[in-house]
Amino acid sequence: MLRAVISRRAPKTSHSHVVNGIGRAIVGRIYEVGATLPGDAELGERFQVSRTVLREAMKTLAAKGLVVPRARIGTRVTNPKEWNFLDADVLKWHLETGIDPQFMAHIYEMRLSFEPAAARLAARNADADDIETLLTLADRLAEPHTDESFALVDLDFHFAVLDATKNPLLYSAGNLIEAALTQILRNSSPAGERPFALAVAKAHRAIATAIEAHDEAAADAAMRAVINMGWERMPERTGRS
Repeated sequence: MLRAVISRRAPKTSHSHVVNGIGRAIVGRIYEVGATLPGDAELGERFQVSRTVLREAMKTLAAKGLVVPRARIGTRVTNPKEWNFLDADVLKWHLETGIDPQFMAHIYEMRLSFEPAAARLAARNADADDIETLLTLADRLAEPHTDESFALVDLDFHFAVLDATKNPLLYSAGNLIEAALTQILRNSSPAGERPFALAVAKAHRAIATAIEAHDEAAADAAMRAVINMGWERMPERTGRS
């Protein structure tokens, strides 16, 4: 998601082209909840693909929870409550179609619900290699960066925390971190403000040193501080542009 925004890369296959086109239209409410998607002939003409490609694309969208096929009726758009919001594509489509303040607040709330707990687990379970990685990444954040390189190191740090928990299920929630960092990159990257960038790097190092000390409470508090630093700079929080 974050790398796609940075590279501005387009889908490489016919299948991904259709999935992205229809998925973005659903999330952007071009196709409203409960609406029946156009038939194969119309979609095939629009995307210049075969029926086989369309059917595989619909299977992918159904797996993400966005559509459900109905016999003799067609493919219907589902309620957002059924969408898989931990899916990287679903989150990316939200970012591409315009983020409302409530949605970003929900991501912030979700991060607060699991990342401090992940930091606690990391403090309990991290090995020497995990700690070295976290300290190295925290130090790299203190180096001069472009907006894009800062965001990528930041993302690597947070995923390294998840890795240090030794709980692979937490990786499923990692897409929420990436969505938040993608929006920060677009609107309020700290890289161009050297004093603030150094403060962010210092706050990340506090997480790493707490994990190194196996201090679960300190790791929890340090992670909360980092999440709040990012949220306080988000335009969605204050309504500013």
